[in-house]
Amino acid sequence: MEQNMILFLIVGIVTGIFAGFFGIGGGLVIIPALVWIFHMSQHEAQGLSLAALLLPVGFLGFWVYRQHHPIPLKPALMIAIGIFVGSYFGSLVAQQVSSKHLKIAFGILLVIAGSKMIIGK
Repeated sequence: MEQNMILFLIVGIVTGIFAGFFGIGGGLVIIPALVWIFHMSQHEAQGLSLAALLLPVGFLGFWVYRQHHPIPLKPALMIAIGIFVGSYFGSLVAQQVSSKHLKIAFGILLVIAGSKMIIGK
């Protein structure tokens, strides 16, 4: 797990960029990344996502997952740091994109992510 800390940070940065750009992050970026890249179970991925978003949104939900599943805290911290930094840059870029194009990009992202979750491994 230690060798993946940089990769967890990258997931956090990408999540932050998406959060700033689209206003989303945890469910659409972190959870699929943890399932696909790190081969976590859905429960582990959801619990770790909540841990990463702990301060802003998820303490109680994370606590319940943590009581039932071994959720590692170091990856959650790395993702949280990445979200903090990445959301700034995603927000800056989003300001340069028209509302129409941002809406189209968001819709495409949802279709791709939803399709992968439904038909993926």
